[in-house]
Amino acid sequence: MAASVACAFFFDAEPVGEPGMLALDACALCAKPLARDSDVFMYRGDTPYCSKECRHEQMQLDAVSARQAARRLQRFSAGAESGRAHQGVSVSS
Repeated sequence: MAASVACAFFFDAEPVGEPGMLALDACALCAKPLARDSDVFMYRGDTPYCSKECRHEQMQLDAVSARQAARRLQRFSAGAESGRAHQGVSVSS
């Protein structure tokens, strides 16, 4: 009984700033409508997915984005270091 009450709580919740839109009404990846009696696969807190496959695909997309962001940060850091070396900082005694 408690599980159905908790499930009803999540389905009836409205996200902040989006009145009238149910929190778990559709898959976050493919936008397939989610029925109240179907399994919902969660990722990153409150993001719903209709299947393990959609959730896994989103996880892969997030991993690729994270790797690209890390590479951009690494290139930016390397560029900043080489820029400082080209400025020719001199030390006087």
